[in-house]
Amino acid sequence: MTKILGIIGGGQLGMMITEAAKKMPEHVSKIIVLDPTENCPATQVGAEQILADFKDKAAIIELSEKSDIITYEIESGDSNVLKSVEKNAEINPSPETLHTIQDKFLQKTFLKEHNIPVPEFIEISNTDDVRDGLKKFGIPAVLKARRDAYDGRGNFKINSENDVEKAFDYFKGQKLMLEKFVSFKMEVSVIAARNTKGQIKTYPLVENIHEENILRETIAPARVSSDVTEKAEKIANQTMDVLKGAGVFGIEMFVTQNDQIAINEIAPRVHNSGHHTLQSSETSQFEQHLRAILGLELGSTKLLRPTIMYNILGTKSFEGEYKPLEILDENLFLKMYGKKISKPMRKLGHFNLISTNNESIEDLLKKLESIKPRAVVQSV
Repeated sequence: MTKILGIIGGGQLGMMITEAAKKMPEHVSKIIVLDPTENCPATQVGAEQILADFKDKAAIIELSEKSDIITYEIESGDSNVLKSVEKNAEINPSPETLHTIQDKFLQKTFLKEHNIPVPEFIEISNTDDVRDGLKKFGIPAVLKARRDAYDGRGNFKINSENDVEKAFDYFKGQKLMLEKFVSFKMEVSVIAARNTKGQIKTYPLVENIHEENILRETIAPARVSSDVTEKAEKIANQTMDVLKGAGVFGIEMFVTQNDQIAINEIAPRVHNSGHHTLQSSETSQFEQHLRAILGLELGSTKLLRPTIMYNILGTKSFEGEYKPLEILDENLFLKMYGKKISKPMRKLGHFNLISTNNESIEDLLKKLESIKPRAVVQSV
């Protein structure tokens, strides 16, 4: 029996979920996305759209009445409303899990309670709390918005006592937490999936390189020891054991200077650091997510070939329409998201550079340097 799939969000992740669903017509008959942007990326590849804000109660109810199953590509949906419409549609990952993950303080508290390693943190209500936290954690420390923060937009690194007032005022009354600064030597992530029957599979550990807190490159597999890989995969499996609901989860972690692992944050959805799976793996993270929420057997997560994913970001020098990118190169797979307007550091597309003829990660990184100049968007 085929299902109608509803997705909260119709951006690039919704677009690639839609494309994967279109390849599974025996399981998914229609895709409907709820998104506030007209002609969002997912609609460009065949999804229907409810044009409304992610938190719009009436729109979420409408989506639930039109769908058999609902998932998300962004954490901004109203978890309480989603919980109230479970009688209309199956929702995965569960609204309870979304509620926990949406609030970074609740997320870190939940992980800590389950003995999963996270950086030290405290709740913040006023500047005195911040100063007390700095005495406890030392300087630097990171002040974070608890909700609606991604791509580094909800972080303020405090480098001295003089930054306290400025940092607190920066968030304009948002709920906050303070986190001990982790002097990490690498950021890594595991893409993990659980289906509705409880089957869990993880993709190999990858290495992430950020630019101004936005993911720029993912290197698969991560250049770490087998010991670090084992620790990260163990923690990813522990995390999946305690989170409710089916689907793909992006689990971001720090590798500390002494090769310990701490979770930075979790996304209850397909993740930017899993885009490499479109070409590196037998089963992409997008197909895997669908398999998970539809209750199908999970696909193979084996890494078939070393791959580097490179994000194409809007340049800082302009905002507006841009020339279509064409990057032609052997073993390069370009994916543009159909966004009409470029904005500084906006994610406009990505490409995967795959290994052939036993090319190493180092070989691919050298090749990437020669391609980067062609991956810059320019005004029309």
